[in-house]
Amino acid sequence: MNIVEIVAKKFKEKFNEEPLIVRSPGRVNLIGEHTDYNNGYVLPGAIDKAIYFAIRPRNDDECNLIAVDLNDFYKFNLNSIQHSKKGWPNYLVGIVDQLIKTNFKIKGFDCAFGGDIPIGAGLSSSAAIGAGLAFALNHIFDFGIEKLALVKLAQKSENEFVGVKCGIMDQYINIFGKIQNVLRIDCRSLEYEYFPFAFKDVSVVLFNSKVSHSLASSEYNRRRAECNQGVQAIKIFYPDIESLRDVSKEMLTDIKSKLDTVIYKRCKYVVEENDRVLKACDSLKKGDLKDFGALMYNSHDGLSKDYDVSCKELDYLVQITQRNSSVYGSRMMGGGFGGCTINIVEKDAVEQTCKSVCDSYEEMFHVKAEAYITSINDGTNIISLVENEAN
Repeated sequence: MNIVEIVAKKFKEKFNEEPLIVRSPGRVNLIGEHTDYNNGYVLPGAIDKAIYFAIRPRNDDECNLIAVDLNDFYKFNLNSIQHSKKGWPNYLVGIVDQLIKTNFKIKGFDCAFGGDIPIGAGLSSSAAIGAGLAFALNHIFDFGIEKLALVKLAQKSENEFVGVKCGIMDQYINIFGKIQNVLRIDCRSLEYEYFPFAFKDVSVVLFNSKVSHSLASSEYNRRRAECNQGVQAIKIFYPDIESLRDVSKEMLTDIKSKLDTVIYKRCKYVVEENDRVLKACDSLKKGDLKDFGALMYNSHDGLSKDYDVSCKELDYLVQITQRNSSVYGSRMMGGGFGGCTINIVEKDAVEQTCKSVCDSYEEMFHVKAEAYITSINDGTNIISLVENEAN
């Protein structure tokens, strides 16, 4: 049985009903890292790995949740919303909490969920769970919540109920994702535009360094503070700027001698990365993967040397792909200090490339890297078991 059938079977065994099936994908971010909290641009895509929900409404206030992958169960009542010490239920209960706070007349529901998004690999399984449930509840209770409002609700749930101060990108691409397209999100205006990623002869491959993001949280907060320091310093000379999004390379060069060296490097990276995202979109319009890949390598170089959020393992994973003519581009993806690199690889060479990279990595660090092969797919949607079996 595939994952959809397993989730549906668990639901029917427990609740003896036919469920609605909702697919909620993970995501990759092709370029545009650490730009979101600087009001810049990001370029994510939804992927083929997903969380699947089997769900049905109830006529009372009881909510039943089955985490199929964990073989765990959680039950709560709409009249007594509380945090769970188990952890995982909070990503779902938080969505219900937001719906109640925004005065939607929600009733109880039965839900089973499970998926094939690797946990801890930076593919945003948490947003897939939260935004996916928000989408499903919006459908079964006919709330009529518009897409962007769903995105904001799911982000707010993770910020406030779960306590993760995430940006809006993960929930945005989860709801707005489109097969064979990536989405450029303007994190200042929340406007978006699709760009084609319909390359049939390449795959998106992730190499998991297996290094935990132990520094990511504290250093993430430090980078945000450093960027804010940069904005305040630049405002002395250019009073109209509100964020690094407003700063040009020329402005930064002009006042380089007036800035602390570390602050200058942080600002330089963000300003250049925003420019890279715009250039990357132009490359996709032209179908030029060579240029797109070069921008990915430049992005990693900036993340490693100027923004200082890489590590020797991520740097090595990127470096060894530069010797491989089947790889168009590679860079670290996510907060940094571990996790995955994202790579654009010729489809015919994926197997050989994965073996070569993983073998070299193990020889260097005595750790087995994991490879995940993905493709750009649709955002959260309703599916049927018949359609899934046909595929």
